[in-house]
Amino acid sequence: MVEQALFSTLRKAAQQLPESGIIEVVNYGRERPGLIPFWVGEGDLPTPGFIQDALVAALRAGHTFYTYQRGLPALRQAIGDYYARHHEVSLDWQRVIVVGSGMQGIMNTMQALVGAGDEVVVVGPVWPNIYAAVELQQARWVPVTLDYTPHGWELDLQKLFDAVTPRTRALFINSPGNPTGWVLSEAEMLDIRDFARVRGLWLVADEVYGRFVYDRPSTHSFLEMMEPEEQLVVCNTFSKNWSMTGWRVGWVVIPAVLGQLYENLVQYNTSGTARFMQEGALAAIRDGDDYVTTLVERCRQGRDIVCGALGQLPNVRFASPAGAFYLFFQVEGEHDCIRLAKRLVDEANVGLAPGRAFGPGGERFLRLCFAASHATLEEGVGRLVAALRPR
Repeated sequence: MVEQALFSTLRKAAQQLPESGIIEVVNYGRERPGLIPFWVGEGDLPTPGFIQDALVAALRAGHTFYTYQRGLPALRQAIGDYYARHHEVSLDWQRVIVVGSGMQGIMNTMQALVGAGDEVVVVGPVWPNIYAAVELQQARWVPVTLDYTPHGWELDLQKLFDAVTPRTRALFINSPGNPTGWVLSEAEMLDIRDFARVRGLWLVADEVYGRFVYDRPSTHSFLEMMEPEEQLVVCNTFSKNWSMTGWRVGWVVIPAVLGQLYENLVQYNTSGTARFMQEGALAAIRDGDDYVTTLVERCRQGRDIVCGALGQLPNVRFASPAGAFYLFFQVEGEHDCIRLAKRLVDEANVGLAPGRAFGPGGERFLRLCFAASHATLEEGVGRLVAALRPR
């Protein structure tokens, strides 16, 4: 066929990218009337008005032209101030690069660090886009699977260290973790830091859910325990904290010496992030601390609603998440999570993400995003309980 012949002329790395298992289920149930969607990683609140107002004011002021490739200096400084407030880190704003989403920050980082024959050790289950970012550079991701226990997901540090080979260029760690809700302890972070130093590895820290922690006052950033010029890249985004998923604005913190390199990567990938969106992001990070506090408490209560309801079922197993805003659970006797997710679309009219999409260790699980109104959670989880109750 002509179509197949055309497809075969493309790069193998692009040809071999799999369809997202999440999108497979979303497409299966997208048009169902009355469906309650818990399948994607976002809440149900629109961006707060004070952030919208800043964007609108920037548009009306005519800020619709090209701007700084590294991001507005005022926004980069505000991000530095954010780390001083929440992590007691004195961060030179020149180390901050504004990018068109946390995902762009991760992709640019992989473009900078790895190529054909290189390896990235990835702690998972994790967001599937991470695997794809590595594969598109013709590098290989090496999974280190978290251990599931009823008391929480745990990382075997020796298993992590043993996965490193002479081809390893970087460790990729997402904590608090999507989809598991796992959170690294400070002691574990220090051990990982020390190992990376000895082996000369890059540490890529996805700290997108850093504010979403429960049952403890806060979580740590690797920026607190590493020197400015060490081999550390921290990726973050405005999406989760300030209900800005559709905006596609994020940032990375890098060693200052890489500033021009990252500017080049931004230039050749997107030519920068729109100034009017950055003005909205500036309002968010400068004036939005109270909003984040409220949002995190809303999610903590949402977690308790979901865990309380599903925890009554004798055939449902999970560890209460310590962070992020997902419940990763399994159902006894169910081995095909995509088939189960589609069945729950049909029988409960509720959308969940299949755990297989998140790589090794997730095959028998489903992910439920509880960053929704409590009324929606109660209705949706009530439907799930009815569908999953042993008959």
